Amino acid sequence: MGCEEPLTAFLCLLLSACVRGASLQQTFRVEPENVTVLEGAVAVLQCVVENRSGAVQWVKDGLLLGPDRNIPGFPRYSMTGEPSKGEHHLRIAGSRLADDGSYECQAGRSEKSPAIISRTALLSVLVPPKPPVLKEYEANSTVTWVAGVEHRVTCIARDAKPAAEISFSKDGSPLPEVSHQVQSGSSEKLSSTEAVLTITPQSSDNGKRLVCAAAHEAAAAPLLAAFTMNVLFPPQPPTIEGYKRPEIKAGEILKLTCIAQSGNPLATLQWLKNGAVVSTSWETDDTGQASRSLLTLSIKPEDNGAQLCCEATNHVSPRPLLASLTLRVVFLPTEVSILGSSSTPENKQITLSCSTGPSNPPVQLRWWLGWRELTTTEVTVSEAAHGGMVTISNLTHVARREENGLPLTCEAFNEAVLFTRSASLPLHVQYPPQKVWLEVPPPESRFRAGTKVKLTCFASGGNPVPRLVWIKDTKSLKEGTQVASGKIVSKELILTTSPSDNLATYRCNASDGKSPALTAHTRLHIQFPPIDVKITTMAKEVRRGQTLTLTCTIGSSNPFATLTWFKDAERLKGVDLGRKSAEFGGVSTSGKVTLVVSSSDNGRRVTCQAYSSALAETVNTFYKLNVLYPPEFSAQQPAVAQAVEHGAAELPLRVSANPPDLSCSWSFRGKALIPEGSPRHHLQEGGSLSIWNVSRADAGPYRVRCQNPEGQNETHLHLDVHYAPSIRSLRDPIYVDLGAVAELVCVADANPAPTGMFQWMWLGTEERSLEELELEPEASGAVGRLRIRGARRAQAGLYECRVDNGVPPPARGSARLIVRFKPEIEKGMGLGKVAVPGDGSSPAALQCRAQGVPSVQFSWAKNGVALPPDNPRYTEHTWHEGTWHSSTLTIANVSAVHDYATFTCLASNALGTDRLDVQLLSTSRPDPPTGLKTVSVTHNSAALEWIPGFDGGLPQRFRIRYRWPGAPSAVYVDVFPTQTPAFTLTGLSPATPYSVGVSAHNALGESAQGPSVTVTTAELQLEEPPAVEPEAPTAEAPAVPPALLGGMSALGALLLLSNGSLLACLLRRRQARAGVQQEAEASRKPSAANDYSVGEAVNPAARRTLLDSYSERSESSEGSSVSAWPGHVPIRQYHPQLPPHPEHAEGEMDTSNADSVPPARWLGPAHPHEYEDVMEQGLYEELGALYRPAPPPLYPGALPPLDYTGTCVWRGKSLAGPTDPLRIYDRVADEGLPFELRGELV
Repeated sequence: MGCEEPLTAFLCLLLSACVRGASLQQTFRVEPENVTVLEGAVAVLQCVVENRSGAVQWVKDGLLLGPDRNIPGFPRYSMTGEPSKGEHHLRIAGSRLADDGSYECQAGRSEKSPAIISRTALLSVLVPPKPPVLKEYEANSTVTWVAGVEHRVTCIARDAKPAAEISFSKDGSPLPEVSHQVQSGSSEKLSSTEAVLTITPQSSDNGKRLVCAAAHEAAAAPLLAAFTMNVLFPPQPPTIEGYKRPEIKAGEILKLTCIAQSGNPLATLQWLKNGAVVSTSWETDDTGQASRSLLTLSIKPEDNGAQLCCEATNHVSPRPLLASLTLRVVFLPTEVSILGSSSTPENKQITLSCSTGPSNPPVQLRWWLGWRELTTTEVTVSEAAHGGMVTISNLTHVARREENGLPLTCEAFNEAVLFTRSASLPLHVQYPPQKVWLEVPPPESRFRAGTKVKLTCFASGGNPVPRLVWIKDTKSLKEGTQVASGKIVSKELILTTSPSDNLATYRCNASDGKSPALTAHTRLHIQFPPIDVKITTMAKEVRRGQTLTLTCTIGSSNPFATLTWFKDAERLKGVDLGRKSAEFGGVSTSGKVTLVVSSSDNGRRVTCQAYSSALAETVNTFYKLNVLYPPEFSAQQPAVAQAVEHGAAELPLRVSANPPDLSCSWSFRGKALIPEGSPRHHLQEGGSLSIWNVSRADAGPYRVRCQNPEGQNETHLHLDVHYAPSIRSLRDPIYVDLGAVAELVCVADANPAPTGMFQWMWLGTEERSLEELELEPEASGAVGRLRIRGARRAQAGLYECRVDNGVPPPARGSARLIVRFKPEIEKGMGLGKVAVPGDGSSPAALQCRAQGVPSVQFSWAKNGVALPPDNPRYTEHTWHEGTWHSSTLTIANVSAVHDYATFTCLASNALGTDRLDVQLLSTSRPDPPTGLKTVSVTHNSAALEWIPGFDGGLPQRFRIRYRWPGAPSAVYVDVFPTQTPAFTLTGLSPATPYSVGVSAHNALGESAQGPSVTVTTAELQLEEPPAVEPEAPTAEAPAVPPALLGGMSALGALLLLSNGSLLACLLRRRQARAGVQQEAEASRKPSAANDYSVGEAVNPAARRTLLDSYSERSESSEGSSVSAWPGHVPIRQYHPQLPPHPEHAEGEMDTSNADSVPPARWLGPAHPHEYEDVMEQGLYEELGALYRPAPPPLYPGALPPLDYTGTCVWRGKSLAGPTDPLRIYDRVADEGLPFELRGELV
């Protein structure tokens, strides 16, 4: 638009201002829209304000939410978007039903623009329903219904927004008969839907699932609730299988199967026969939906016409369903029987009847006599049970003698069913016997009683067989068995003869029971001893000293017997009273005897003996004497009884009396004992006295008095009670001076007190016998003594007196023997010196240990002057342990000027005094060890022991030095563990003498060489090869002796190992010399002669071991250096020269030091050194696989390992060449020591 004119220009400016003002008004570019969101999801309501000048906020259902974009108070609400672009979207996280409502976006009023409000937007929050619930039934269950009965199913889907839609289905097929109803939910905006289904289940619905589905737009899939329908319905009528023929025979097995199809539950089956239940077992087939019952019957005749019925039923059957059949059984008679007797006299008529059991169809009957059919019969047929028929036939017949024994048979048969069955019995025609006779001994025979005699009776003819009966005099005998043989019968009678058989008549009768009996007889002659012997007397009672007459009567005997009297084994003189006739045709004899009885005769037997000289047989009887007398004590009645204390004692009583019922009373020391009710005294059967829990107070005399109706008597008994020993007196302790005489007296109380019941024992820590201690035990009665003559300290200690008299437990008591002697201070190597630095920073402890009895008192003096007790620098501590007493004097801040002196320890008691001078010195080299000795020697080792010397105030270590004849130098071995005064040298050669010495060293140097000993190793015992039996030579090869073969093999192996060892040794020496020579030459300085007076050089490896501990200290000292020590080789720089590799040519080997090659016995394989495990790992790394690496050293400064397996050991010569030997003690200056080791020499 053109603005050329002024007015026009003014108008343009005004219009532009108006347009600019209108364009700055705030407006909505995007207003919120209605939003639908699922519960829990994020909802966003969009709002974009153009030209915003006022505050923007949202309004929810009329409630201002505020301009803060975080919207305080509503943690799930926030405004999102870019404010610079005017974006003020409302974001609601985790939408809830409470968020459902109307929302507005507002921009507040400003200076430039009025407030604006957007249109209202609705936020709809969709809430899915809860899982549907079946009101009448439980979900996922099985619901049982009856077919044809109408049921209601109610399904409820609660708390949805909007309301859910419910449908029903049956195995996927929808059901239309559903009514719906929507109701309010648990809150204002929620709804619940209820649906009701009316259903009438059929049998086809059994097992199907009825599903209630709740569909909702907020749910991805319908929510389901379902159950399985279990529809009950009756089964189909049953059927019977297995009965195919119209009839069945009795005895057959009939198997019938009843089948009932379908039904829920499957049918229950049972079988009935004629209305009675015969089977209630069945099985079900769930797959085939059927029930089956098997009935097995063993057909019997009574089953004919029986009705079998199968019933099928279940829970919903209105009545049982039936299937039935009727049995037709064909059965034959089970028996054919003949009634009547078949026995008759000859020429008499016999009448018999034959009948059959029931049968279907009926049978016919016919009679047979032998093989001849009898026709004189009459037959009838009648009905029987179970539809059967019974046939009866009656027979009449006249019997003759020749028909006797023929079978008379009734036969039942039916030709239609091919059946026949018969019954028969023999025909008995009766007639009398013809003759009878005997077979017996001759009449003149004589038999001794007890002899067996056989009598036989015979009879011939007769039917039935005649009955034979033996009769003795008038008594019938049942003995014997009748035997028939053809027409002859016999009966044998075997008699064991007795006196009654003498002159008795034996008769045999033969009779058929109807005719008169035929008879025959005989008579026997029997000799027998007396039948009985009886003793009688007229006296009713007899007492000691009275006269008794006995009469003996001998019963009948044939021939007569003589009479003799005995009292036990003593024969008596009797009076003969004559003979007379007696029974069985015998003779009786009688006699008498008269006695004067005593108490010893009571119970003895008086015997009457009857002797038959003809039979050489004796019959005896006795009369037991019953002599009345008062109590008498036996000669075996003991006068003394023994018992053990706390046990039970029995005082035996050996008393006799007649009558035996006697009463006995006991008394002790004149006091009557009443066992009744007493807890300790008990009267035993027989009158003995039992005493429980015996004590020694029960010992003493006992009197027993016994009486019976005949009188009384008494005797005495002494009770000796044994009891365990106890010690009444044992003095403790016993003091004795050294060399004096002492006696330990042990007084015991014991019963018995046998010789040797005292035993003495020394209770020291070591087992020592009294003979070793030179002690003399003595005993006299209840006193035991142990004598000590010339008491020695070794005899001091605790002694036990043990008393054992055989009654447990033994008594024990102890007494201590204390040997008093004056103090003796322990003195020995190293105990008279104490070394500490004298710089005033270290304390010193001076120890004094003494032995003495009584207790020892200590006092200390310095240079002969007693130490003042008030000096705080001196502290004394004393303690006592047994006979040993110790005192430690501690000197604080030792000064070389004031404290290096001689301190004297005085130990004293009542018997004397002893002293020990202890020198307090500055630290120094150790003193040499002493007392070197050999403990044991083998073919390749030697065990050594020694006594350490004074250590110079510093920890000391020991070194073994040994050498053998012909060796160029000695070999040194450091002892490990370091302070152990014992060591075992290994790797030695058999049967070789060695010179062995030991020295000590500490941080200040090495001691002088101690005394040497010579050790000779043992011979190597080679096992002889086992003896081999010579065998015949074979033609294949000449036999080689096993010993020669073994020796050649060993020699070859030894040569191979020797060559390898020699090569390895030379190679190692060459490499070691090359590696050490330069450093040795650079560090070697002039020095005084070392402690090895023989001028032997030290093995560099051993020397390095000596200096390692010092170098560790000196490295930390100011101004000191490892290189200041000549001959020191740092372990990480030390690499000994390697021997030539086995592949090198022979001419390349270094033979410059051939004179140092060790003897051949060192070149073979030897036992590894005991301390190979202290080898520094990496020392021989360059050898690779030729040498096995060893573990690191166990302690700083350990020797390099001595590898005796194919390597050479340095023996004292320097590997630096033919120069002067290295000296190890060049300087002992303070500047090379740590400050705490420096001291002042006095």
